[in-house]
Amino acid sequence: MTTDEKLLALREAMKAHKLDAYIIPSSDPHQSEYVADHWKCRAWISGFTGSAGTVVVTLDHAGLWTDSRYFIQAEEQLKGSSMVLHKLNIPHTPEHVQWICENLPEGSNVGCDARLFSVSQVRRLEKRFGEKGLALKSGIDLIDGLWTDRPPLPNKPVFEHDLKYAGEPSSSKMERLRSKMQSNDYYLVTTLDDIAWLLNLRGNDVACNPVFYAFAVLGKEVAFLFTGPGNIDDELKIKLNEDGVIVKTYEEVLPFLQSIESEQKILIDPATTNKQLFDAIPANAVSEGKNLVIPEKAIKNETEIAHIRNVMKKDAVALLRLYRWLEDEVEKRGVPEAELAEKLNGFRAEQENYVGESFDAIVGFKGNGAIVHYKPEYGSCADITNEGMLLLDSGGQYLDGTTDITRTTVFGSPTAEQKKDFTTVLKGYINLDMARFPKGTTGVQLDTLARIDLWKAGLNYGHGTGHGVGFFLNVHEGPQGFSPVPNTPRANTTLEPGMLTSIEPGLYKEGQYGIRIENLVLCKEAGKTEFGEFLEFEAVTLFPIELDLVDADLLSKEEIEWLNKYHEKVYREVAPLLTTEEQAWLKHKCRSL
Repeated sequence: MTTDEKLLALREAMKAHKLDAYIIPSSDPHQSEYVADHWKCRAWISGFTGSAGTVVVTLDHAGLWTDSRYFIQAEEQLKGSSMVLHKLNIPHTPEHVQWICENLPEGSNVGCDARLFSVSQVRRLEKRFGEKGLALKSGIDLIDGLWTDRPPLPNKPVFEHDLKYAGEPSSSKMERLRSKMQSNDYYLVTTLDDIAWLLNLRGNDVACNPVFYAFAVLGKEVAFLFTGPGNIDDELKIKLNEDGVIVKTYEEVLPFLQSIESEQKILIDPATTNKQLFDAIPANAVSEGKNLVIPEKAIKNETEIAHIRNVMKKDAVALLRLYRWLEDEVEKRGVPEAELAEKLNGFRAEQENYVGESFDAIVGFKGNGAIVHYKPEYGSCADITNEGMLLLDSGGQYLDGTTDITRTTVFGSPTAEQKKDFTTVLKGYINLDMARFPKGTTGVQLDTLARIDLWKAGLNYGHGTGHGVGFFLNVHEGPQGFSPVPNTPRANTTLEPGMLTSIEPGLYKEGQYGIRIENLVLCKEAGKTEFGEFLEFEAVTLFPIELDLVDADLLSKEEIEWLNKYHEKVYREVAPLLTTEEQAWLKHKCRSL
């Protein structure tokens, strides 16, 4: 079926259910950012495959709302269909809701699948629509009956994440959470990475994310894990039972919630619990609060931090071997961007404990580098030659950590404009990396440090400056980050020692080139004064920054000192793992300015 054929079929279903509009998000029943193929409803209906976006279909209009990271990709993928791209003015905001309110007459009905919306989202929709005389019908799944070749729910093996990596047994984690449950009898955990962290389990149900589809309920004495029947073998089930975890099927979560007695209380997070689960719980048994796992998971323990430092060295070796290979290869032929992504995965696979990519590598040569979340594919991708700028954003999943790094490099001689732009982005990175700030500071307060030099030049970038990173878990992990958008969790979360976060300012000139510099940084204590406790960052990513793109005249003495010290650290930490020839290459890349 073409996109327009799917829209025609959807509109017929809408008429049968007396709906004037239908909302299709990117999520799954666990509010995941990245989902299994079974839950890619928005991609199926629209043809747009980016990770963020919302589709709204009315009887005479079909629109996709997404942010600036995906404008170019969306325009290309929507070509030839009646689906219209609506460009978000502010990322991660529900501008489609305002459009619905302005374009539907009073008395209209808006439908959605309750499994794919959190309780908080449904409440906001009901409030906004109610003010305009619109009604929300949240229990209607129209996609399943139309998607005839829909992939099945994944059901892949789950495995234990060894204590030597996790640093804390699951029994200890559960006891920590129980101490925060207060008078509640149960706590419902719905987010996949939270369940994986809590139980020290990992899976392979979602590409690039070592998680598995499940729900969990933590009781005062025992816990319940609801997951696919083939996910957990007998040996692991016995181990879980010994730890006080009872395994049930994925489908049993609804009857379990329905059976909770009215005098009991189950704590839920309305921001992550889907509406279908919420409706299954007896009203008197519901106790609402914040997610208990996220703040615990965000602060890495000493064992995890030690592994993170080590995994960055291994990742650096893989990247070094890739860039050396590429430098030789482009002198002989054009290298397809997609081939470079495959080659990098191969070099990482040579490293101990490598499991797979932490996301699809973004390999953008020349103008493709300006497409923020560009994924190269054979047949349409560019060839990397010995003249031009290359943006490579990639990461690895290792048993002992998750990596995420972006480097922008150049082949041939860069122009003065390219060097100026790159150096301006670099200044932003250094500004934020060098920040020292009082405890209690939030991401929105620090985000400006990475943009101020760009703003002075009349430049900017349309994405956040950084996100939290999991430990052999999701590469995008809450709650912290650096964002210019106020009143969002990422912007308003205070930075705490032990948090691992990316810093990744950029600049994108459509049709010309993209620039991004990204390291992962660890938040740590920086001392105490009469004015309070202070924190700072330590860059744990270990790979040289492209000096051929740096205009040293634009850097302050302090910035040059930072860059030289960073490169000294990179060489000191990585060189012992290299051959003599590789050491010589790294020495040159880490030369002093």
